[in-house]
Amino acid sequence: MEYQTFLKQLLEATIKNSASDLHISEGHSPILRINRELIHLKGEALTAAEAEGISFALMSDEQIENFKKNKEIDFSYDFEGRARFRVNVFYQVGTVSAALRLVPEKIRTMEELRLPVRLHQFCEYAQGFVLVVGPSSHGKSTTLAAMVDEINHTRASHIITIEDPIEYIFKDDKSMINQRELHLDTLSFAQALKSTFREDPDVIMVGEMRDPETMATAITAAETGHLVFATLHTNSAAQTIHRIVDNFNGDQQSQIRAQLASSLIGIISQRLVPSTDGKVVPACEIMLNTSAISNLIRDNKIYEIPLVIETSSESGMVSLNRSLSELVRKGLVTLENASKFSNNPRELRKLI
Repeated sequence: MEYQTFLKQLLEATIKNSASDLHISEGHSPILRINRELIHLKGEALTAAEAEGISFALMSDEQIENFKKNKEIDFSYDFEGRARFRVNVFYQVGTVSAALRLVPEKIRTMEELRLPVRLHQFCEYAQGFVLVVGPSSHGKSTTLAAMVDEINHTRASHIITIEDPIEYIFKDDKSMINQRELHLDTLSFAQALKSTFREDPDVIMVGEMRDPETMATAITAAETGHLVFATLHTNSAAQTIHRIVDNFNGDQQSQIRAQLASSLIGIISQRLVPSTDGKVVPACEIMLNTSAISNLIRDNKIYEIPLVIETSSESGMVSLNRSLSELVRKGLVTLENASKFSNNPRELRKLI
């Protein structure tokens, strides 16, 4: 098998079928994820040698060496200037596998993504901390890109992104954008974030907060006059605050809560729900840092936040169930699918 040629055919099939992901693994024919469903491409199951050959065709010699040493690797792959892929190559049962996420060339607007209108207001702040959270593969990076690009098109700012790897490529409009990739342009998120203080940014986007040092530096950046966007793999606004605070030692937690209470703008918790038109539509819990929320964070009464979100719709907050119920009422998703993504399906049925 000529691996470069076969790889090209697979990437073209991914683009042609508007798939979100391509999976390469021994014992399976190549698999596409289309509208959240896994679809096997026709053909023989790949051997271990074929899966390795296709995966290695994606990488440079240096990346292959790094992969063999660390047993896994993340990187971005440009396909002939036509599309970009976020790639993870890994070992499973001693054989090489790969997962490729197609990153659309065009950065879609919030309207095109069918995101809530309320999200526009997060782009209007000059400083503060905005978090987009949710499970893996539920559109967090795409939502962040839409918000950052809205700033790019509406005001003159210096925007710095720190990503692993770089997914969407921004094109400067009114803003100047510098994109830094982990391992290629910097050794760590925390180190890159500390460097931003000497790089005169207005807006900072952190692809993912993975450790206490990155979290603390991001919060400090938001406190010191920057607008900071970041993501976390959490399921709700309250869980997000718990996760951040719990990353620190007990004697540091009160300080982190105080910093969050003063710097946080809001948290968007997002799910991509299969829609009735065969695509997906986002359901979003939206928490805004009102005085009530700020006091709960400072006083360590985070468990009360869900109730405040539920009862503060006049302030612009939206619970996940209320977002799901609106999608059902509008006929965009079925009750069955909405219930699968609800934290409380019984309450969802009452709302509807």
